[in-house]
Amino acid sequence: MDKIKIHGGKALEGKIFISGAKNAALPLICASLLTDETVTLTNVPMLSDIKAMNDLLTQHGTKINEFDDFVDGHSTKTYSYRTKEIESLVAPYDYVRKMRASYYVLGPLLARYGKCELSLPGGCAIGARPMDIHLSSLEKMGAKIEIKNGYIHANVDGRLKGAHIIFPGVSVGATCNVLMAAVLAEGRTVLENSAKEPEIGDLARLLNAMGAKISGIGTAVLTIEGVEKLHGAVHKVIADRIEAGSYAVAAAITRGRIELINAQIETLRRPIQVLRDMGVNVEETATGIIVDAKDCELVGKDIMTEPFPGFPTDLQAQFLALMMTAKGASMITETIFENRFMHVDELNRMGAKITTADRSANIKGPAKLVGCDVRATDLRAGAAMILAGLVAEGETRIGDLFHIDRGYEDIVEKLRNLGADIERVDV
Repeated sequence: MDKIKIHGGKALEGKIFISGAKNAALPLICASLLTDETVTLTNVPMLSDIKAMNDLLTQHGTKINEFDDFVDGHSTKTYSYRTKEIESLVAPYDYVRKMRASYYVLGPLLARYGKCELSLPGGCAIGARPMDIHLSSLEKMGAKIEIKNGYIHANVDGRLKGAHIIFPGVSVGATCNVLMAAVLAEGRTVLENSAKEPEIGDLARLLNAMGAKISGIGTAVLTIEGVEKLHGAVHKVIADRIEAGSYAVAAAITRGRIELINAQIETLRRPIQVLRDMGVNVEETATGIIVDAKDCELVGKDIMTEPFPGFPTDLQAQFLALMMTAKGASMITETIFENRFMHVDELNRMGAKITTADRSANIKGPAKLVGCDVRATDLRAGAAMILAGLVAEGETRIGDLFHIDRGYEDIVEKLRNLGADIERVDV
């Protein structure tokens, strides 16, 4: 069993290249199902979730080619996808259980082939993420949906029909799924109360490059004029704002200085503002962001997670770790997921002073952290454990690394190149 072993106490310094965004790449991969021509994606991160999605599409009949590539002088991956003929319209349990984002095949398969059977998805146990919004929206477009024996059975006679859909809540997953379904629907589809996350904009830009007609990108109202057929395209995956935010915290928590190459400013406005409010120097550059916490005395800050452009829930755990090292009290309120403080018990074992009530965590700082054995309770919690280990006295050993492998490309090597005393060991 692999563990990450860290000896804390070193201020991190240097440059780091931000990888392509996992949360953008996954729906982009599924969008390739909408055409029988080749879709090529560049700047794809090398993650277990990407492998899992590629395995799922291969099962459907997609032919996938992988290429070593360079983006902005840095090593990355390019993949080409072609689904000329479908071999299976079933997304089976053994594939879907590995990754919740597998549900992104539903919209494309239903739109192009009129049928899909999807195992109910799994994923990190951070709270309820029902698919009700996905399914009710597709039903408004003419789909007939039944859930039985742990599977969603969806079909439509002919083409899906355009519809005016008002999402009852902001949902990134539902927005992506319905958007992909709508591009091949008959007539106009209007999606109100759509999620505005940058990853949705990235998906819409690929779809338009494939011949879709989507307007309102970046707003809460997306309008889609359905087309009969899409074609192939080449598309570069946007930079991962969550990875960038995590390394920004690494600079701040170690009182170091890191230049984040390829970080996209517009996707990180709220986290950057929080860092500045806490006392961290953040400079915007032509190629990214410089986060400088040398000689800074950090102070506590209250934050609340919200849909984009608010503070992202996927950075909540990392910033909680940072607040443990700041002077005074901080409070984090989690409004997106009801079960996203599982990392608190692990951090308290290291010496943190955190209490939780309902959907809020109260942090009393600064805490003297001491290394010990902890585990990654989910993907972003795993990043928080690493961040805490970087400043803890002594040795920290982190288990359940499969969570971290889902979302952080070569995190050990990247941190080592910044000066961290960190390694991955087989124990």
